Amino acid sequence: MNTELLIALLSLAGTLLGSLFGILTANRLTNYRLGQLEKKVGKHNHLIERMFQLEQDVAVLENRQKVSEHRLRDLEQEQERRTALCQK
Repeated sequence: MNTELLIALLSLAGTLLGSLFGILTANRLTNYRLGQLEKKVGKHNHLIERMFQLEQDVAVLENRQKVSEHRLRDLEQEQERRTALCQK
């Protein structure tokens, strides 16, 4: 009976240790994967922030271009008006 009890206790200890090491290994792998995912999310968020800034910059440049084109058109019209007045 002592050998049966010893075998049962050793089996219990082996099962507990195996389960414990399995859980710890799975936990480490999960933490590693989570860290890698956080890095990817950080890169993605940085990209989104840069794209948002670029969109704002493009909008400002487009507005400047429109203002410049309007000003140029006004100057051309003023030049044409003065040319017409001088020719009279």
